[in-house]
Amino acid sequence: MLLNEQVVALVIEALDDGKAKNILDIDVRGKTSVTDFMVIASGTSARHVKGLANAVLVKAKEQGCKPLGSEGLDNGEWALIDLGDVVVHIMQEEVREFYDLEKLWQGAEQSRIEQGTVQRD
Repeated sequence: MLLNEQVVALVIEALDDGKAKNILDIDVRGKTSVTDFMVIASGTSARHVKGLANAVLVKAKEQGCKPLGSEGLDNGEWALIDLGDVVVHIMQEEVREFYDLEKLWQGAEQSRIEQGTVQRD
């Protein structure tokens, strides 16, 4: 069984490989009982969001991490993948700006991924 940090890493790798934009992981341990980590990323179109979500699902399954559920894969505006202690949100940029999940979890430790490197906010 993968550790939460390993699941976050495989999600980020799948998103980065798929050219996701503005990848962010947020440590929400102690802030909510729903999950321990959230990964948020942007896609450039409905097709891109769907492709990124599919890539995350495939990579997770390959590593033995069974998704508990997924939503939004049909329309491609916003996809949610529940990997238990890691929840992944992939959105088109305008949808991401509207919901502003980063602001909702302000104060939680956030890591922004740029060009394969992690930068702590």
